[in-house]
Amino acid sequence: MFRVRLDNQDIILGYISGRIRRSFIRILPGDRVKIEMSRYDSTRGRIIYRLRKKIRTIRSLF
Repeated sequence: MFRVRLDNQDIILGYISGRIRRSFIRILPGDRVKIEMSRYDSTRGRIIYRLRKKIRTIRSLF
């Protein structure tokens, strides 16, 4: 179980979906994730995707 801060600064309880668990995808603090919210309980959600981090590339001038 993870505490997830949403874009509107609300904090919910998120758990990992079976597909992510089966694929052994690691979720670390600070990772951005996609959440599927529960329609019955607005304080819970399922983590369905780990978003990729933006990697800056430095082009050399040579």
